[in-house]
Amino acid sequence: MQGHHSLPLGALAAALALAGCASVEPAAPPANAAPAAQWQAALPAADPGAELRAWWQQFDDPLLTQLIAAAQAASPTLADAGARIEQARATRVGAGAALGPTLNAGANATRGKLDLATPVGTSLGASLQAGWEIDLFGGNRAGRDAAQARLEGSQAQWHDARISVAAETGSAYLALRACEAQLAQSELDAASRAETARLTDLAAKAGFQAPASAELARASAAQGNATLTQQRAACDLAVKALVALTALPEPELRTQLQARRASLPKPAQLGVAAVPAQVLAQRPDVAAAERELVAAAADTAQARAQRYPRVTLAGSIGPSRFETGGASTHGTLWSIGPVSVSLPLFDGGARRANVKAAQAAYDAAASRYAAKLRGAVREVEEALVALQSTAARGEDARSAAEGYERSLRAVESRYRGGLASLFELEDARRTAVAAQSALIELQRERVAAWISLYRSLGGGWSADTQAAADTPRS
Repeated sequence: MQGHHSLPLGALAAALALAGCASVEPAAPPANAAPAAQWQAALPAADPGAELRAWWQQFDDPLLTQLIAAAQAASPTLADAGARIEQARATRVGAGAALGPTLNAGANATRGKLDLATPVGTSLGASLQAGWEIDLFGGNRAGRDAAQARLEGSQAQWHDARISVAAETGSAYLALRACEAQLAQSELDAASRAETARLTDLAAKAGFQAPASAELARASAAQGNATLTQQRAACDLAVKALVALTALPEPELRTQLQARRASLPKPAQLGVAAVPAQVLAQRPDVAAAERELVAAAADTAQARAQRYPRVTLAGSIGPSRFETGGASTHGTLWSIGPVSVSLPLFDGGARRANVKAAQAAYDAAASRYAAKLRGAVREVEEALVALQSTAARGEDARSAAEGYERSLRAVESRYRGGLASLFELEDARRTAVAAQSALIELQRERVAAWISLYRSLGGGWSADTQAAADTPRS
């Protein structure tokens, strides 16, 4: 139970003395939140003019930039993030208003016999009532700080969603172009198998080839057609995934995609800061987790402040008029006070439990923040390892594909001259097709690693750019 009384100045002085003794400072940040001093993976070579914030514009494919813009405009994730910003801004306004006075207007009119000694009269009045809670222990300030931190965190989450949508669209576009490149190889392979089957069938009818060879050639051609059909279906599914992301009409999108069919985009090579802490400062998701930690600390301070006295001051002023029997009286009525001190005496442990709950929430936020830092470092390290691996394998994969292709052409020439069997030809074909597919997959993997690095570096976000834009717009 909590009492509310109008107390003399001595009690107010006692409350002020208690204010000097109360501590509402939040706990210190977690000790395990500090990142490592350096990266463990090798840093890639970077283009001197590559800019992270405008990275998509530096691809050799302008269509990709248009698709990302369309996906961001249609993204429900970004719409939700924008709504959360508005909600957080409204909460911040309400929390800030608690620090200032409140002002209400009122009016009244009464007609009647007020007592036995006076005749029937009319009373008219209007007033302004003001109230103000003196924030001695910083509870309202802590509430305002928590709301401000959550507003900043929601803005950072909007930017993180925007970067995620860009990376997702880039990955989907890359998957489509890699699928088209694989489809082009499948078309060439199916055509080659069909031609071999035709020639072998002619040779078998003329008695130069065994009937079994003709059956094998027809089976190989059928297998090539089946693989081609499967690859076409995979590319159709990739187009539909882009349609869902961008909300563009499928016929329009397919027309735009024809211009650079089977061509994988080539990104600019991003630079990575040598110090991990500099990279982590660029990530909006890390900033959002840090702002939530600050908000949780402020929540703890606010909960602690609720355990101490609260002091409020009230006042009113307004004109009043009373008319009776042809006479009237009017003037201004005003009052200052009372000064009220609310002393929490007994509440069954509710306030103490609220402090413990707020502290537990802070500890959880600290754990999430430390985990977010570790996860961010891991994402950068994984992208760096993938880039290093694809770079190291690139030359060998290219040499293997070219070598197997030359071998296939030689076996085909020997087969047409009767110096090689159909089994040798099919074996050389399978090896060449597999090598070409592996090379295309390696190229896709490398571009995907650059996209992952873009995402893990924060997409060009910074606290300064966020502060410059009050309301983010996609």
